[in-house]
Amino acid sequence: MEPNEPTTISAGTSPARRPGPRPGPLVEPGSELDAEERMRYSRQIIIPEIGMVGQRRLKNAKVLVIGAGGLGSPALLYLAAAGVGTIGIIDDDVVDVSNLQRQVIHAMSSVGRLKTESAADRIRELNPLVTVNLHSHRLDVENVLELFAQYDVILDGTDNFATRYLVNDAAALCGKPYVWGSILRFDGQVSVFWDKFGPNYRDLYPTPPPAGTVPSCSEGGVFGVLCAQVGSVMVAETIKLITGVGESLLGRLLVLDSLDMRWSEVRLEPDPGAPEIKELLPSYEAFCAGPAGNSSAEGLEGPAVVSAPELAALLDERAAGTRDFLLVDVREPGEHEIVAIPGSVLAPRGAVLSGEITLPMDLEIILHCKSGGRSAEVLRFLRGEGYPEVRHLEGGILAWIRDVDTTLPAY
Repeated sequence: MEPNEPTTISAGTSPARRPGPRPGPLVEPGSELDAEERMRYSRQIIIPEIGMVGQRRLKNAKVLVIGAGGLGSPALLYLAAAGVGTIGIIDDDVVDVSNLQRQVIHAMSSVGRLKTESAADRIRELNPLVTVNLHSHRLDVENVLELFAQYDVILDGTDNFATRYLVNDAAALCGKPYVWGSILRFDGQVSVFWDKFGPNYRDLYPTPPPAGTVPSCSEGGVFGVLCAQVGSVMVAETIKLITGVGESLLGRLLVLDSLDMRWSEVRLEPDPGAPEIKELLPSYEAFCAGPAGNSSAEGLEGPAVVSAPELAALLDERAAGTRDFLLVDVREPGEHEIVAIPGSVLAPRGAVLSGEITLPMDLEIILHCKSGGRSAEVLRFLRGEGYPEVRHLEGGILAWIRDVDTTLPAY
């Protein structure tokens, strides 16, 4: 392979998965632009590839953005600025101070408000000509098909695998294209999936990773400006799909290493062995949890969890010298610096699983992470290695803050 030649994943197609011809413009032109619209969008209209007809297609377009968070924030702003006529926002979360490092559509005045309402106010302030539809609830198997049917393009800015597979399967069933982005720390990925004309998300990731092995942004962190880099590419792809200009990322995956500022490209093709998507799964959470079950360490022999109040009592006993155990924080060093349970020692999950850090076998061990997922994974590993007494803190340090010490900062 030449140095700049893209990698190809899933070479070859079967008759069942053979993509059709690439589509033209996704949306028909809307009504004529009035004087205000011509002035507002003039810098875009004078681009030959867009022109007046392309701007009218944008005016007539309906785009659904899943998540008003890190990727959704720049995407919503640029969709509105570009003149997309109808923008839908689905999110059931509220704005938190920790969001503001990267979720630039929100402000301090929005803390505690629904993200959908906060984002809608900002969009209307930026461009009052845009219609904003709010869906302030969680996307699930019961509502996804009806919701997707109302829009031309879907933007997936979620940060969990269950929703990503749900979006993929629903988009395939509805025949809708969707633009997908993913970010973690300094790394970003973006592509266009459209099962009707090319690969879908399952061609890139046929199965989800084992539960707990890939941290979320709240666990692993994210370089704030990376949201803008990936989110702006997602909007560019959406505009190209709507207007039919240029070459979309359908069949290509862009990978960004923002630490070294390098983009690379991977070619994608439909997997000839992948089954056709014919229906939604009953539970995408169960699908992503895998055969090992969920993060609560269900199925392990012996007591596996300790509650936050129970841990507090155990720490009091240890301080009094009537009990001895090791409280191990399996989070990353940066998380430990933000907040830590007094008396805990840091042993990051990866270092324990790789054998870089060896924990004593002759002492009771209680593990904790942020919310319980990573500590459950380390618990299973240690039980498999023959450790006789291992438990983990149910709900992680967030449960400790909620139930024991509310003065500590959550993140």
